[in-house]
Amino acid sequence: MEDNLRNTFFELLRMGLWGKGTLSVVEPLSDEDWAVVYQYALNHTVEGILFDSFSLLTEEQLPPRALRMKWTVRVDQIERYNLRMGQVTAEQFKDFVQLGTKPILLKGQGVASCYPNPLHRISGDIDWYFEDDGYDEVGKHLQKKGILVDSALGFSLGYDWQRIHIEHHRRLFDIRSLFKASYLKKLENTYRNKQQSVSIEGQAITLLAPELQILQVNVHILKHLLSFGIGLRQICDAAILYHAYSAKIDSAQLRLMYKNVGILKWVHVLHGILVKYLGLPKEDLPFPYPAKQEVDWMMEEVWHSGNFGFHDKRYLDGKVSFVSVQPDGARRILRSMRLYFKYAPQEVIFFPIRRATARLTALFSGR
Repeated sequence: MEDNLRNTFFELLRMGLWGKGTLSVVEPLSDEDWAVVYQYALNHTVEGILFDSFSLLTEEQLPPRALRMKWTVRVDQIERYNLRMGQVTAEQFKDFVQLGTKPILLKGQGVASCYPNPLHRISGDIDWYFEDDGYDEVGKHLQKKGILVDSALGFSLGYDWQRIHIEHHRRLFDIRSLFKASYLKKLENTYRNKQQSVSIEGQAITLLAPELQILQVNVHILKHLLSFGIGLRQICDAAILYHAYSAKIDSAQLRLMYKNVGILKWVHVLHGILVKYLGLPKEDLPFPYPAKQEVDWMMEEVWHSGNFGFHDKRYLDGKVSFVSVQPDGARRILRSMRLYFKYAPQEVIFFPIRRATARLTALFSGR
């Protein structure tokens, strides 16, 4: 029964993502089954996307009225939060530019703009990257304004602004290998003239070039897979970006980027998942993946993990501690390292090294 419900969940997810399709189940789901599907959606923070599938269902296929009302209230909350995030994003971008910096919006609302219904993509926080020395300049500005900032091991800083969490990132890409730093900086400079913009609250906000936005989102997925896990929301982001940018990207160059940063084998697995589970048309991929590529193993990890590993019942009943990696944190990371070494060896090797050195740096610097 669980497998059947999982299959139904993925059918609904594909319908919500692409705005087409039908349910293959003959008998309508029971109230109990719908409750399980709703929990799946919550675990993976895709309840807004599944909600968009309801317009394609018959009256008999829809969730029970009570759950439908509960779901509608939840989606209304998501919409309101996203509208508030849009206002803060536009306001901050304008302020940062007035400071003389060059902010770039990462992930979040930049990716959401590619969805059929941007307001139904759940966003956790607002992520900024700054060209040149903008990261330090904005940090000093926040200190002068007395804003309490939390520095995450020197890689980023976070704070709350109008009840929205904001993160500034010192590094553009979550690539851990020390051997790739100069190449990644070269990419950033090379693709600067292909930067895009998205209009949020009437403000044109800078985004990365399509190739770099895809690379940034996908390496972020790998980063979380190597630690505590990641849910389907970010996997949907990858599918949506490929679909939206299929005619805009230089496929050969994107493939070369994946190869040069050492994650091409892992990307093949990701691509297989996007096609098999999320229904991304193969023609939207920038290049084909091996015909016999094994992908189910990684989807099992994503499925059990849920949103950033918080729902993985294989470890402390789903509880995750970001303060200490003991005891299950270490076990989870070691398991991930074994799973992904074949597909991204340098990232697996450097992941614990960079994590340990960052903690030592933070310790001795008093952070």
